[in-house]
Amino acid sequence: MLSIIIISKQEEQTLPLLLDSIKKQEPFAEKIEIILSDAQSTDKTREIGQSFDCKIIEGGLPSVGRNNGGKIAQGDILLFLDADVVLPLNFLKKTVSEFRKRKLVCATVKYIPQSSKIIDKLLLGLYNIFAKIIQYSDPHAAGVCIFCQKDIFIKTGGFDEKLLLGEDYEFCRRLGKSGKFRILNSSYLLYNIRRFESDGRLRFVLKCFKGFFYRLFIGEQYSPQFDYTLHGGVKIIKH
Repeated sequence: MLSIIIISKQEEQTLPLLLDSIKKQEPFAEKIEIILSDAQSTDKTREIGQSFDCKIIEGGLPSVGRNNGGKIAQGDILLFLDADVVLPLNFLKKTVSEFRKRKLVCATVKYIPQSSKIIDKLLLGLYNIFAKIIQYSDPHAAGVCIFCQKDIFIKTGGFDEKLLLGEDYEFCRRLGKSGKFRILNSSYLLYNIRRFESDGRLRFVLKCFKGFFYRLFIGEQYSPQFDYTLHGGVKIIKH
């Protein structure tokens, strides 16, 4: 069984696109449950989730929302998604089959922008190359799309809720010590570029590199090293 866990906060505009893309997936021989871990949205996010038969639970910051969903999930495979992504046709059938066949404990896919701009395709293309190169030595995935085995999720304690930034990267790195982490080749994810537009593309890329090198040479970010806005508008402010 596959459990899809979606974190949300004020996502009435984007969530229907994701849930509709899940609904339109090619049928495959596994049951699916959808858990919407919502951080007290005041718009129609929860109403939309209910209309698509999602199980609605209380969320919070990204790590808290994912952990709350993972703890109650019934599937042996968990798929964590952000509410603003879209799945291409046959995504679940292809990726879950590959995940099981390769006997992975954690995985992600490459990202394709929900944009026709060349700069967005270039930026995500470079990221995909970078992530693929370091997948063997330093498991690396954004929280927008992470597959993992439920038993390993429970065994390792899930996402570190004390981390302000990079909890998704730390999670994949830690799970990679329990088995194989890989980037799946069978499909891709349609990535929302709204963060590019709100932060500015250059500024966003510089923040990502700063976070990566900070983790590489100093350690995880338990205190903010730069200002950053999490999903739902929660702001992390550098002191």
